[in-house]
Amino acid sequence: MKRKRNIYGLMGLLSLLGFIGIFTKERGFLAFFSFVVDFGYFFIKSDEMLEAYMDKAASLAFYSGMLVTAAVTLIRFFFAGQPGNTALLTGFASGWGVSVMVHGLLIGYYQFRESWGVGE
Repeated sequence: MKRKRNIYGLMGLLSLLGFIGIFTKERGFLAFFSFVVDFGYFFIKSDEMLEAYMDKAASLAFYSGMLVTAAVTLIRFFFAGQPGNTALLTGFASGWGVSVMVHGLLIGYYQFRESWGVGE
């Protein structure tokens, strides 16, 4: 019987970006160390429930990130008067940040709900 590997633990590799904050003066990179908790998914047995809530959280995070990217880019370009490339870069950064935040919060919510046995 073949054991299914849980690849969600690979998101923990993002924590390596935190070392940029240690070796340079860019302290904003230290926030990437928060991804180290994702290595824990290598030790969790993958089941249908885990797959379902990871997929649900990822899709909601993706769509919220895309909406924020578009909104921030348009607001920065038309109302703040930033050049297109600066507005787009700000939009990408904001969208990515919102995606990570939404994904993390939803995963925490779904795991809490599962541990307490609360259904849909």
